[in-house]
Amino acid sequence: MRVAAFVLVLLTGVLPAAAQDAKAPANPAGIEAVLRDAGLFGTWAVNCEGAPTPANPHVSILMGDGDNVIERHELGGDYEINNYRVIAAKRLSKSRVAVEVVFKPGSDREEEQSLVLAVENGTRRTMFNRIAGGAVVVKDGVVAGHKVKTPVLKKCG
Repeated sequence: MRVAAFVLVLLTGVLPAAAQDAKAPANPAGIEAVLRDAGLFGTWAVNCEGAPTPANPHVSILMGDGDNVIERHELGGDYEINNYRVIAAKRLSKSRVAVEVVFKPGSDREEEQSLVLAVENGTRRTMFNRIAGGAVVVKDGVVAGHKVKTPVLKKCG
């Protein structure tokens, strides 16, 4: 029990420091403004009344500590919640927003990703996703290698 308490105290001090070392947003106020203008803050799901599952992800964009904008992906109780810190956002058109995110900021699994979201008529969909220095995961709204379309998420609430 003492070992567990010590580890908890140690992690409490280490994790915030590690998170601070992760890439900081270039312009937090600008990121928030772009995402608010696009109507992206709030929770999104295929079926808002249904529980989060891999087929019904619940995706939320919210303000985190400080000026950080966080995107959370919930897939249900059997899965870890995935957090992304938005580090850049740009409006490409009336219905497209480009974002740069850090997946799992401050962890050893941290990675930067570039995305393009289609946002229109109370829906959002990932149209493009590339891991920095790596593979394209989604192109033209289709998951690479699986030929499955990304889900259309509806704004909840």
